[in-house]
Amino acid sequence: MRCKVARPTKYIFVTGGVLSGLGKGITAASIANTLKARGLSVNIQKCDPYLNVDAGTLNPREHGECFVTKDGAETDLDLGHYERFLDQELTQASSLMSGRVLLKVIEDERAGKYEGQSVQIVPHVMAVIQDYIRAAAEGFDVHIVEIGGTVGDLESQSFLEAIREFGLRIGLENCLYVHVVYMPYLGASNEVKTKPAQNAVRDLRGMGIAPDILVARTEQPAPESIKRKLALFCGVSEEAIALLPNAPTIYQVPLTLEDSGLSSVICKRLGLEEVQQPDFSEWRELVASAVNHQDKKVRVGVVAKYLDNLDTYMSVFEALRSAAWANDTGIAITWIDAEKLESPEDAQEALKEVDGIVVPGGFGTRGIEGKICAAQYALKSRFPFLGICLGLQMGVIAAARNYGITDATTAEVDASGKNVVINTMADQHGKENTGGTMRLGDYPCVIAPDSLIAKLYGQTDIIERHRHRYECSNAYRDQYESWGIRPAGLSPDGHLIEMIEAIDHPFFVASQFHPEFKSRPNRPHPMFDGFIKSLLP
Repeated sequence: MRCKVARPTKYIFVTGGVLSGLGKGITAASIANTLKARGLSVNIQKCDPYLNVDAGTLNPREHGECFVTKDGAETDLDLGHYERFLDQELTQASSLMSGRVLLKVIEDERAGKYEGQSVQIVPHVMAVIQDYIRAAAEGFDVHIVEIGGTVGDLESQSFLEAIREFGLRIGLENCLYVHVVYMPYLGASNEVKTKPAQNAVRDLRGMGIAPDILVARTEQPAPESIKRKLALFCGVSEEAIALLPNAPTIYQVPLTLEDSGLSSVICKRLGLEEVQQPDFSEWRELVASAVNHQDKKVRVGVVAKYLDNLDTYMSVFEALRSAAWANDTGIAITWIDAEKLESPEDAQEALKEVDGIVVPGGFGTRGIEGKICAAQYALKSRFPFLGICLGLQMGVIAAARNYGITDATTAEVDASGKNVVINTMADQHGKENTGGTMRLGDYPCVIAPDSLIAKLYGQTDIIERHRHRYECSNAYRDQYESWGIRPAGLSPDGHLIEMIEAIDHPFFVASQFHPEFKSRPNRPHPMFDGFIKSLLP
């Protein structure tokens, strides 16, 4: 039963020390998962120290995918983890970058809102950060805030000071601080070393924040006895320390936190004891599926240009894995370098070792010809194909070229070409090089009732998330069937082609939207589920 007594929102701040990439996002999402399982309403927010206003202009090779929320916010990939672990759609309020904070302060100063005061980091920047945190937390039992970067980074100091002050203002009984640290294994002495973790806690204390919870990451399991040493030197009780070794799947982490008793410690310290008993049976089944399907695997090729950062297509990979597990199989994902494919014959050779291919979203001209070649081969050979955003556009061009329109292209490559079958959206002509010109967030789509896609979804009216600037040119729509494809999903007014599928093909399906953003680990998206099914014997 939920507690009947009204209570203030409780805040959990997650920080990190030693080095980046420890898994603060997974830790924050896992805490959210365990609290939601107790019947609490939970929201989560990422405070990122980059001076960008949003993540839309960040290089995916360096920073990973740009995750898009239902209301069109371009955000850090951690929001994808948040949504998957919480099974909850987030909004712009869950993503805050330093650039957005500073822009707000400057706009307010220019508008005279500070009435002649000297505008300073303290109190003005602090106040804006805290206002954004309060706004995101409104109406929830618990609000979790992850602070990007590591303690000691110059650019993170504003956020750390803001949450220090925030805790004092709302009362320390209403918030707690979780610090994620790293403990390396030293082979020479055959032991896990705690000194980096101790130093990370000391750095946080130097900022005026004493951690209530310590999450210690290790490459391999550390002995439980190490908690005693951490407690002694870090000033955190043993019961409030969780050891998180590398796990076979990230979805194991909520269970590790739950089984360690940390979630109960959090509830006790925040006065959240009067909540329902959690049921993790479904989540445990998910983890078992993820871990136990190692012998039987489908082989999926991802035709892409960013081959040196797995995070670039994080949501696509997670959606593929989830669909495989749901179909009682494992999955092996292979990178296929789009830049090395110069003809459909190249694609045939490159795809010999996979059962089907995915062409994910992207921007720019690099690798486009290779993606078209892969789609041409998939169409001709009845090879399973799933296209996402740019993948749909490449599928349309491939169909046109297979038919004989060898100069079919996209305006992204050659806007003055003779057969531009993919063009800029009509209301964006002349704005191609300006910001804010993309179609972002949720849009409805109407699926053709007699299509394969309608069978996948089990319905004809859907809402999906977009992130793109180019669309299928309607000047060529009446030629699609002669090319061997057809529009299978349209905008409600019938003007925009949102989905295509090949005619007389076992599985050649593509969408202008990004279905991976709505896939869940225990409820795979219908398009990914259908794609994996098409690969099974």
